[in-house]
Amino acid sequence: MNFNEIANARYSCRKYDINRAVEDEKIEAILNSAILSPSACNGQPYHITVCKGDTAKAVALTTKDLKINTFVHEAPVLFVISEKPYSKMAALGAKIKNNDYRSIDIGILSAYITAEATAQGLGSCIIGWLDSDKIQKICGINETVRLVVSLGYPLDEATSKKRKDMNEIVSFIG
Repeated sequence: MNFNEIANARYSCRKYDINRAVEDEKIEAILNSAILSPSACNGQPYHITVCKGDTAKAVALTTKDLKINTFVHEAPVLFVISEKPYSKMAALGAKIKNNDYRSIDIGILSAYITAEATAQGLGSCIIGWLDSDKIQKICGINETVRLVVSLGYPLDEATSKKRKDMNEIVSFIG
């Protein structure tokens, strides 16, 4: 698949095959792509905790609230993305420019993860509604959890993408 094919095929999967495990080779391929994602000053201010089995189920429960994310427990693999401290140079830049580079870097990382998951024939969904404190306890991590990415073999199909018209989000100057 080329990038445009991946971008067109990728969608937020909300129904996973609970009887089909994700192969370790596919998880490794996703992680190998993830570590290539760009970050401010190449600081990579994040950590990925790969959760499977009962741990994934426990983490999934922390994303369910107000009938949101009711599907996450079906995903056989969850990537918990936590925030690490800035590198010194990125911290200085963030302070001077008043910009949260870690959030940007974590967003880019998540895009790489979901793109490679699509290339591997997997479905994915980026989850931002979560309980960081509970996930930290479940996973034994100290850093704030920013996102969870669910991964698995999809049982649903992509619906047509609803996107704004290009002229609503793009301007050309010069």
